[in-house]
Amino acid sequence: MSLSLRNVAKVAGNTFASRLLGFARDVILAHLFGAGMAADAFFVAQRIPNLFRRLFGEGAFSQAFVPVLGEYVQERSQQEVREFVADVAGWLLLSLLIITLIGVLGASIFVYLLAPGFAADPAKFQLTVLLTRITFPYLLLVSLVALSGGILNTYGHFQVPAFTPVFLNLGIIAAAILWAPHISQPVIAVAWGMIFGGIAQLLFQLPALHRVGHLRWPRLRRHDPGVARTLRLLGPAALGASAAQINLFLNTVLASLVGANVVSYLYYSDRLVEFPLGVFGVALGTVVLPTLTRQSKSAEFPHTLDWALRWTWLIGLPATLGLLLLGKPLLITLFRYGAYNAADVDQSYLSLFGYGLGILPIIAARVFAPAFYARQDTRTPMRFGVISVAINIVISLLLAWPLHQLGLSLATSIAALGNASLLARRLWRENIYRPAPGWSRFLLKTALAAAILGVALYFLRGTPADWLRWSAGIRVAHLLVLIVGSILLYGFLLWLTRLPELRQLRRR
Repeated sequence: MSLSLRNVAKVAGNTFASRLLGFARDVILAHLFGAGMAADAFFVAQRIPNLFRRLFGEGAFSQAFVPVLGEYVQERSQQEVREFVADVAGWLLLSLLIITLIGVLGASIFVYLLAPGFAADPAKFQLTVLLTRITFPYLLLVSLVALSGGILNTYGHFQVPAFTPVFLNLGIIAAAILWAPHISQPVIAVAWGMIFGGIAQLLFQLPALHRVGHLRWPRLRRHDPGVARTLRLLGPAALGASAAQINLFLNTVLASLVGANVVSYLYYSDRLVEFPLGVFGVALGTVVLPTLTRQSKSAEFPHTLDWALRWTWLIGLPATLGLLLLGKPLLITLFRYGAYNAADVDQSYLSLFGYGLGILPIIAARVFAPAFYARQDTRTPMRFGVISVAINIVISLLLAWPLHQLGLSLATSIAALGNASLLARRLWRENIYRPAPGWSRFLLKTALAAAILGVALYFLRGTPADWLRWSAGIRVAHLLVLIVGSILLYGFLLWLTRLPELRQLRRR
């Protein structure tokens, strides 16, 4: 199986469906809770298992597990591959059970560490602890989902893992609509919705696992060399892959200290930024890792990396412009209902602006890092991830109090730029990657198309007062016209520049 735009498109298409449901979920949450105490409590509670998910689940685990599994598939018998997967599943499950138990019992400690500012409000603190105890087992479920997804991706089955997150959003939406209105604290129902969604995610992947021959009971064999190698790779991969999540963790700590509702402002803006990152960045990284693993000793390796980087620029540049210029229309259209008011829109846009500047470096890092993981080098991304966390800490401490959510989001983007730059520099120094010919022309033509697109959006987007005055239907229609029109205009401008790489990028 070669890397192709078709595979990326399959993953992106399914992820797009999940993100649309994610927006529907966030619209409902904004309507129910706005940017108040319940919203802050839930966003912190769900962030704790999500942080551990990145440390022990889908991010780091996939980057440690998929290269070793890919090697087994190529070099070992089918029976040996099955035994290796069962062993990995057993040790992962045991680790997750222990971590989940610690998380549930020590929820108050985790909440105090993540949001120390909540301690000044006992009701808010206790609600966050309760929600954390409910949501923490989601870590176990989603990590097993990540194991299944890594297996399926290695065998070229990208669509099922990409579609799986839909069920998390369905679980939360169903709980928010059907259960929340009937209890005194509606946010508790939403927290249980995460658990229901996680169970549905895992059940959805079981038939696909059966089809590839890996639906087996986990076991705890102690001497499988593949398991030992995966565990050796997992530690460094956890730090390297989780740099962005650790930065978000630090942002949450500071956000709880610098001002009321800052946690919620960061959450709503982060949801918009996660759309291009999730739809395209995750899709590209998902397809690139198993492909680079197979090509790690091939002359195709740098060409695949170059292909992925050109698509990063081609998509990431207009996505950045779109979020920066249409940020307030997006926030108003998606969230300005019920408890989420016009002041919340203005405050959320500040963090959206800061986060939006980090789209390109974050996607680039998701392309650069698999180049190391495919060669079973998890230490290099780990070191650079630690450096990026240090950068984030310093800049956050400098900017958090004077700029609040804007300062925190800017710190995240600057740290992401540092991480991507360090990864690129190391690939260059070790002669792993050299840009293919034509990059200067490619950058010039795409930048020109993006600049014209930006000018058009600036004059066509209207004012926030217009968007606040319009009904929901008019907002949605106007936003769709702007988005679809932007895509068509950008594509037309690229066609006018007669960019030869477009045909090559599509065919590769």
